[in-house]
Amino acid sequence: MIPRYSRPEMVAIWSPETKFRIWFEIEAHACDAMADLGVIPRENAQAVWKAKDVEFDVARIDEIEAVTKHDVIAFLTHLAEHVGSDEARFVHQGMTSSDVLDTCFNVQLVRAADILIADVEALLAALKRRAMEHKDTLRVGRSHGIHAEPTTMGLTFARFYAEMDRNLARLHTARDEIATGAISGAVGTFANIDPRVEEHVCEKLGLSPEPISTQVIPRDRHAAFFAALGVVGSSIENIATEIRHMQRTEVLEGAEFFSMGQKGSSAMPHKKNPVLTENLTGLARLVRMAVVPAMENVALWHERDISHSSVERNIGPDTTITLDFALARLTSVIGKMLIFPDNMLDNMNKFPGLVMSQRVLLALTQAGVSREDAYAMVQRNALKVWEHRTDFREELLADEEVCKALSVEEINEKFDMGYHTKHVDTIFKRVFGA
Repeated sequence: MIPRYSRPEMVAIWSPETKFRIWFEIEAHACDAMADLGVIPRENAQAVWKAKDVEFDVARIDEIEAVTKHDVIAFLTHLAEHVGSDEARFVHQGMTSSDVLDTCFNVQLVRAADILIADVEALLAALKRRAMEHKDTLRVGRSHGIHAEPTTMGLTFARFYAEMDRNLARLHTARDEIATGAISGAVGTFANIDPRVEEHVCEKLGLSPEPISTQVIPRDRHAAFFAALGVVGSSIENIATEIRHMQRTEVLEGAEFFSMGQKGSSAMPHKKNPVLTENLTGLARLVRMAVVPAMENVALWHERDISHSSVERNIGPDTTITLDFALARLTSVIGKMLIFPDNMLDNMNKFPGLVMSQRVLLALTQAGVSREDAYAMVQRNALKVWEHRTDFREELLADEEVCKALSVEEINEKFDMGYHTKHVDTIFKRVFGA
C-alpha cells in the first residue's frame, strides 16, 4: 500500500525483515522439537539459534532467489551462511515450503488482527462518547432521503457503535480462526516429520495446529478472515456516508473538523468539503476488493497449487494496512466532528409539524375512523404543507372532518417531541449496558 494510506506499525508486520524473522523462528523452533525427539543432534539445533540476533540481508536473499527462483530455498541458503553449512544441514528437515509460508502468513494475519481489534476499540470509545454527548439532541430521521420522524443524534452514534461492536466480535472470530499453523510436510501426511514438531512450533508462535492440512492450510479460513475485514470496510463506508450527507450545505447538521489553514478548493475559497469521509468511502472499496479473490483462493488443485500465492502476497498487506489506516482516520473524524443542533431543529421544522403525521393517523384510528379514511384525512393536509410550506397543525385544526374525530387538545398533544424520545434510555441500555 502507498505510504499516504499507511501506518508504521501495520506496515512493519509485512516488511521483508519481519517475514524472514518469522521464517527463522519457525525453522529454529522446529529444530528444537526435532532435537527433543532425538531426530537431530542437539548441538545442531542450538547452532541455528546463533542467527537469532542476525539482521537478515534482504538484498542477499533476493540475489540468491534470482538464481534459485525459490524464495524459501534462498532464505535457507542465506541462513546457512550465518549458521554454517554443516551446522544447518538439518534445518527444514522433513518440511515443505508451505509449512513455512502458510504458518508465517497466519502469524502475520494474527498480528494484523490484533492491531485492527485495537483500532475498532478506539473507534468504539469515540462513538460512545459522542453518543452520550448527544443522546437527547433532536434531529429528523430520514428514510429514502426524505424526512420521516424525529430521532436523536445520540441514537445515530449509538447505532454506529452497535454495528462496530458486532464488527469487533467478527474480528475476534476471524483472528481465532486464522490462528493455525501447519508443519506437516509434503501433502500434509507427516510422513517425514513428527506431528509433535508441529505442536511445538505452533505453541511457540501462539497458534493452534491445523487439524488437517494438505500441503497448505485450508483457504476457507483466509476467505472468512478477509470477508470479516470487508464487512468492517462496509461499516466504515456506512458511517462515512451519513457524515457526508450531514455536511451537505442544505443539510449541515454535522461536519468534519476544518483546521486552520485548510483549503477546500483550488478554485472556490468558500468550500469546506467532506474530503476525509469521501476518502474513507474509497478506502472501503479497496478493503472489499480483497474479499472475492480470497473466496476464489479456497478451491485449489488436489493437495496444493500456488494460484493463491500471488493473491495473498497482495491482499495480505494491502487490505490490513488500508483498513488500519481507515479505522484510525474514522476515529479521528468522529472525535473532532462538529455537530449543529440548531440546524437540526431548523431542518425538522422546514415543513412545520409534518413529521408528526403518523401520530395523527394513529389517533384518528383510535378515535374510530377507519385506517383508509384516516390516512386520506392526514395525507391531504400533509400535501398542503409539502406544496405551500404551511403549518401541519394549523391545517389539521382547520379540517372539519379531523376536528370531528379529535379535539383541539388531542391534536395539539400529538405535536409533543418528547413522544419520540421517550425510549432513548431503553435503547441506550441495550447498546451500552446499564
